[in-house]
Amino acid sequence: GLKRTGKSCRLGWLNYLKPDIKRGNLSPQEQLLILELHSKWGNR
Repeated sequence: GLKRTGKSCRLGWLNYLKPDIKRGNLSPQEQLLILELHSKWGNR
């Protein structure tokens, strides 16, 4: 059978459940939003 780690099983299920999830680089707007939210909320 297949020998998979927990991590690979999880990634497989995430890809199966959400095939449309966005991957790749962030847009400039997304980067700005993250910086704004981080300055407001910080690390939690």
